[in-house]
Amino acid sequence: MRCFVGIDLGSTTTKAVVIDEDERLLGRGITNSRSNYDVACAIARAEAFINARFALFEEALAEAGLEEDRRTSLAKNLLLSFRKRQHLVQHDALAQTMMGLLEDTRYDGLRSELSHVLSTIIEGMSADIPDLFAPGAKRKSDFFRDVASSSFMRRAEAVRSDEIGFDVLMGLFDKSIIQVENSELDISFESNIRPALEEVLETKSGELGAEASRIQEALDRVAAIDLECVNSVGTGYGRTKLPFRKEQIRSEILCHGLGAHWMFPDTRTVLDIGGQDTKAIQVDSQGIVTSFQMNDRCAAGCGRYLGYIADEMNLGLHELGPLAQKSKRQIKITSTCTVFAGAELRDRLTLGDKREDILAGLHRAMMLRAMSLLARSGGVDDEFTFTGGVAKNPASVDALRKLVRENYGERTLNISPDSIYTGAIGAALFANRDAARAEATPCGAEQ
Repeated sequence: MRCFVGIDLGSTTTKAVVIDEDERLLGRGITNSRSNYDVACAIARAEAFINARFALFEEALAEAGLEEDRRTSLAKNLLLSFRKRQHLVQHDALAQTMMGLLEDTRYDGLRSELSHVLSTIIEGMSADIPDLFAPGAKRKSDFFRDVASSSFMRRAEAVRSDEIGFDVLMGLFDKSIIQVENSELDISFESNIRPALEEVLETKSGELGAEASRIQEALDRVAAIDLECVNSVGTGYGRTKLPFRKEQIRSEILCHGLGAHWMFPDTRTVLDIGGQDTKAIQVDSQGIVTSFQMNDRCAAGCGRYLGYIADEMNLGLHELGPLAQKSKRQIKITSTCTVFAGAELRDRLTLGDKREDILAGLHRAMMLRAMSLLARSGGVDDEFTFTGGVAKNPASVDALRKLVRENYGERTLNISPDSIYTGAIGAALFANRDAARAEATPCGAEQ
């Protein structure tokens, strides 16, 4: 199967998508962006192909005659088992790396106690894994670093001592996690899917009965599919760091415009708010960019800003929006500057203002900044599409919807569940169209 890959290397996360020749979205992958952009790109790409295999597996189950609810349940359980196996591979590598670092001479005199403390932490982390990947379990993140860090810190707090401080333990973890993230571990679909399926079939043997053989045959068919990557295109904040030729790089503006048009063909205005920048884009009926505005000086009002606020309030990033929606009295915030926001936030809390009211004001201030960019780009036409990681924040969406209504009247506001992948989708579409154009050009003709 011929397929095309788009990579969006953002300041916070790196996204990848796989599409086929008919521009059907097959798979999505996402990982933390890191200093080693080659690794981030490779991991996101591998995740997209794994996701594509799972999507094809569900299709194969449908062709095998399994009812929708049964195949959905089976696919969900199989994915959990697969993710658990991936996590175990990374966990074992992390444990070995941390224990190996104890050979450093700086730990002379502490090595024995450190070894005991680390062994206790690692044993506790191992005990957490089955619950993390049990059906119905809720994890704050799907990234190994985040899950492992949370489990390690909780265990480290419980076992630290006067001699073995928390900073020493976290120093070992930080050094080790970087090495693990940059290691070539075998967490591939091919190596882990069959043991994962065996685990699921064993657990569900009483329910599946004769269907087990059809499920196994469906997996065999999917595993045999050759997903041939014909072309790749990269975009995003870190696009110049991607291991691609210059011909395979496109600007974020072009990719987000085309990606939003692919998602919603009637889109004429696009607002993208990512970790580091905000883009207001106008497109025509073909998804071609006609004008745009972008904040090019700082990350004020972007995802990094929200991350800073979350840290100041000791909250998870995902908690900000729902808490802001509980506001009964919106506080006016005068600055969306990341540098000054912390001080203003602390002043407001000292004055007795409620956190939810402060957050409601912060979200409105962010969207006012975005509205200014939209106005300079040409306003808000119908239909209007909101993309990027901040589009997942419900308070941001509420504030934006209200401001658009106040300034432009009723507009259709589109937000896709795949909004964070918009840039990568646009890049994949360019990859497909570039390949088609090259193949259509006779040998020796001008290109």
